[in-house]
Amino acid sequence: MSQAIAIERIGRSRKELDRFFDVADAIYAGDPHWVPPIRADLAKVFVLDNPFFRHAEMQLFLARRGGVDVGRIAAILDRHHNEFQGEKTGFFGYFESVNDPAVAQALFDAAALWVRERKMATLRGPVNPSLNDEVGLLVEGFDSAPVLMMTYNPRYYPALCEGAGLRKAKDLLAFWFDIGPEPIKRFQKINERVRRNEQGFQVHKVTKGSLKRDLPRVREVYNAAWEKNWGFVPMTPEEMDYMAMRLKPLLVEGFTLLGEFVGPDGAREPVAFMLTLPDYNTAMAPLKGRLLPFGWLKFLLGTRRIRTVRVLAFGVKKEYRSRGLQSLLFEQSVRTALERGYTGCEVSWVLEENDLMVRGMRLWGGKPYKTYRVYEKELSPESARRS
Repeated sequence: MSQAIAIERIGRSRKELDRFFDVADAIYAGDPHWVPPIRADLAKVFVLDNPFFRHAEMQLFLARRGGVDVGRIAAILDRHHNEFQGEKTGFFGYFESVNDPAVAQALFDAAALWVRERKMATLRGPVNPSLNDEVGLLVEGFDSAPVLMMTYNPRYYPALCEGAGLRKAKDLLAFWFDIGPEPIKRFQKINERVRRNEQGFQVHKVTKGSLKRDLPRVREVYNAAWEKNWGFVPMTPEEMDYMAMRLKPLLVEGFTLLGEFVGPDGAREPVAFMLTLPDYNTAMAPLKGRLLPFGWLKFLLGTRRIRTVRVLAFGVKKEYRSRGLQSLLFEQSVRTALERGYTGCEVSWVLEENDLMVRGMRLWGGKPYKTYRVYEKELSPESARRS
């Protein structure tokens, strides 16, 4: 006779978060591709000082069986999302489970009940903790480690989700590019015409020193360029500042680019933005999620082995699209990567329905090599009472 599964609500104290994080350590023990997140950084997402919680709520759940934690999930309500999208959607995130449909079902039921109690009609995820952060479940491309700030999970997770009644909402694509002289030549040919036609366009490097000054213009482009994307919610100034604080130590000069049109009077209009970072997962993997006591040294030594970069954000204001501006930014980023000895680049993620970006990725030589899926489930009053 199988042991009963108990669902436990927990808070977000340091001790409780350690339990929550420990679940992943047990699930991925022995998995050569999993990269444990740095716990000290991950914990910053959960603290009340995170500006996300000025318009959002989160409840953590653990699944226990035989006195052992065997799964976890977070139920999330983002009021900004529902106001901006006109929806009644609750989210789940940070899902982890042993390969047992009963455990997964109990976790999804707990999250569904929590969001249904808040009058939500749909459960969607995973988002960690929002669509502006880590999103989706890996469904294709299990043969390599995830790059920085992209999700990873065992192959059996999609079956657990679908067995619990969740269905595909959207697929998100990751594209791979080889970095070398040939891609540079391809960009040069594509961009000759763009440079002739867009002579007022300039690319400005955002550095650690200029980040504070440039951030309002970055936010302007970010919120305008992604406004019509599925599931998008504008970042508040406080959220953008908080994200920038976390990413600032990781910035590399020449990889964060702001495209602007400069008028005859010197006025500058920001119209495009691109954020690229080295794949620090290469350096993080040996740390097992902990920087102390010798993690910083291991991390610094590990950065020498990094040969891949990831494009985290890449957008152009709607009225300036289809003019090739994004190709100019991409060429400059590829040149910087080549100069620094990088050999590969992942662009992620791209909505499957974003035809303009998908065509651009293929034109520039990119190959889709991983797919991430966002799931959802419509909730009925009965689903709330069942748990």
